[in-house]
Amino acid sequence: NFREFQFAVAAIFAIEEINNSSEILPGVTVGYKIYDGCSSIPLAIKAAMAFINDPSDRYSSEGVCQKSSLISIIGPSGSSPSIGVETTIRPFNIPMLSYFATCACLSNRREYPTFFRTIPSDYYQSRALVQLVKYFGWTWVGTIRSDNDYGNTGMATFLQSAQQEGICIEYSEAIYRTYPREKFLRIVDIIKSSSSKVIVAFTSFIDIEFLLKELLLQNITGFQWVGSEAWISTENLAKQESFQIFGGAIGFAISNAMITGLKDYLLKVKTSVIPGNTGFNEFWETTFSCSLNTQNTSSNKDQCTGYENLSDIKNQYTDVNELRITNNVYKAVYAIAHSIQNLICANKTQIEPSQVLQYIKSVNFTTKNGEHIYFDNYGDPKAKYELINWQLNTEGKVKFVTIGLYDSSFPDGQQFIMNKTSIIWVPKSVCSESCLPGTRKAIQKGKPLCCFDCVPCAEGEISNATDSLDCLKCPLEFRTNEQRDQCIPKDIEYLSYGEIMGILLLSLSLIGSGISIFVAVVFYYFKDTPIVRANNSELSFLLLFSLTLCFLCSLTFIGQPSEWSCMLRHTAFGISFVLCISCVLGKTIVVLMAFKATLPGSNVMKWFGPSQQRLSVFFFTLVQVLICTIWLIISPPFPFKNMKYYKEKIILECHVGSSIAFYSVLGYIGFLSVICFVLAFLARKLPDNFNEAKFITFSMIIFCAVWITFIPAYVSTPGKYTVAVELFAILASSFALLLCIFAPKCVVIILKPEQNTKKNLIVSQENQFSVVEI
Repeated sequence: NFREFQFAVAAIFAIEEINNSSEILPGVTVGYKIYDGCSSIPLAIKAAMAFINDPSDRYSSEGVCQKSSLISIIGPSGSSPSIGVETTIRPFNIPMLSYFATCACLSNRREYPTFFRTIPSDYYQSRALVQLVKYFGWTWVGTIRSDNDYGNTGMATFLQSAQQEGICIEYSEAIYRTYPREKFLRIVDIIKSSSSKVIVAFTSFIDIEFLLKELLLQNITGFQWVGSEAWISTENLAKQESFQIFGGAIGFAISNAMITGLKDYLLKVKTSVIPGNTGFNEFWETTFSCSLNTQNTSSNKDQCTGYENLSDIKNQYTDVNELRITNNVYKAVYAIAHSIQNLICANKTQIEPSQVLQYIKSVNFTTKNGEHIYFDNYGDPKAKYELINWQLNTEGKVKFVTIGLYDSSFPDGQQFIMNKTSIIWVPKSVCSESCLPGTRKAIQKGKPLCCFDCVPCAEGEISNATDSLDCLKCPLEFRTNEQRDQCIPKDIEYLSYGEIMGILLLSLSLIGSGISIFVAVVFYYFKDTPIVRANNSELSFLLLFSLTLCFLCSLTFIGQPSEWSCMLRHTAFGISFVLCISCVLGKTIVVLMAFKATLPGSNVMKWFGPSQQRLSVFFFTLVQVLICTIWLIISPPFPFKNMKYYKEKIILECHVGSSIAFYSVLGYIGFLSVICFVLAFLARKLPDNFNEAKFITFSMIIFCAVWITFIPAYVSTPGKYTVAVELFAILASSFALLLCIFAPKCVVIILKPEQNTKKNLIVSQENQFSVVEI
């Protein structure tokens, strides 16, 4: 593993740099032993025990025997081996620094009090990955993890944070390098059949290599891979053939760095005949594909000379463009050196691991590159990552292009910085498309929260944001627009002067009042003619005045209702109609009395003369005035917004206030109308060429018919048409009285003046009746 071998040589480089420095640990020589843990927990623990139980004796230049002291352990690289090693050496209070173990579990100071690291904890990376997924709008993802402490703990944190951010997981699978191939094939099948297009992989680079082989064999492409730092920046994976699978992969990596002098030092490594340094020989033979063993004659490899030139070799060992983890090794060595330096400065002559452990907690220094190194209360450095994207350069090689940064020391909301311009664009990955405004989410039964249907908001409800969980009810005076994403004011409806119906009814009202005034003028001009005198001119003028009021009161029914118009329309209508019916009733009684007065010995007219007629009209009208006054005092009509009939509009109308008072006004009008009709009906056959009772009877038939049909129409007609029906009833009944009673007289007065004589009005003596002028 050239990468791990570079880590080991970098540690040696840092130690020799310290030993040759006059600024740090002058006069103190730091030694080292390096063991290969092979990413194995048992081998890592065995190496740690070898450190503790097998100290080497060394002799000073004076020949004095000195016993070396183990003061710290750097490594191992994996989280699970680190847990095993820390648990083993904990009783000896030996500080341990890892350059690659990121499991958040190792930040537990109660369980791992001697553990420190120069790589950030996955506590930050897992949450940063969630923010990354959220940033691109991916809500439907699959996850793959290494089945060890690193993968399981990191993925558990990711899943917890993802749930809080509304990100759903389609599948979550574990892999490990020792798993049988069948398990990897099963995971490949899951990936192929999945609907999510984003895969978050929290694995080591060794574990994902096994999965990569199967993905390449089956050519599983078209997925966006999101990786953790353990594999996303591994050059061993970043090959042209793997780019077809991982092309465009994105993930967090440890910040890259430059280590001055390391390149030259790496190239100076030579083979060694010293026992225990066989690792260098193995590296040499692997690099140059040769054999150093002269005794091995059966080997097909060429013989190594030991003087081959590493400058001609390009592999992970000689490449210093990606020193992300190597720099962590370098910093770990210097962290130990600075803690020893501080220990010596405190006049400690005997250096013990427990003392180094205490001083390493407070170590604080700046590297040659200007990087500030310290450990927090959990033994972790500050979390700082580069966000990298796998891209091909012009030469067809995979490059790790930095597209963003994450720094946990920045304020919340500013820790994640993205440069979108340099990203190879990524696919969309959602279980369900976003619900547009005007709809709400309806979770699909048995599926995660991210799988939902978009249900249109009900009538009267809106949603004005994407992916709304609920629809909001509009206020009473508002309705939804067609898209149901806004509440807009409801249309206001009332019988206005501007619409055709309003103009027509207004015109009829004015025409009616105009005709009434015209008839009054005609009657006044011909007041001394027999036909006017014979039909009770005083009551006729009062009737014409009341009819004019009836026509004009129609104007209060048109236009937007207000307090005054609501109170005026019903009271003016009620009083003017009672005045009108009272006049008609008086005229009917006069006709009856007039004919009875012609009988021999009859003197009835003195009981119903002009004064009695005026008094009866006044009395009948006064009753209605009293009813209306009580109505206005107790519960007057008022403007009312009726939202019962239509959901999309508001009907402005006049509420009657007291229903009892309203129906009392109508009932009183109906009562007088019935009496008038009965009396007119009784007098309809009295002999006279111009018997007014005939016309009154006919007018009252129309009047009663109009108002009888008005009641069901009024109750069943909604909105402004209710007012129109009421207006039609008022105008129709008014025109009935006006035309039926006065039209025949006006025809005679204007068109047939020859018939407007007293002689023409008198009945023949055979009928024994005569007209009595009043």
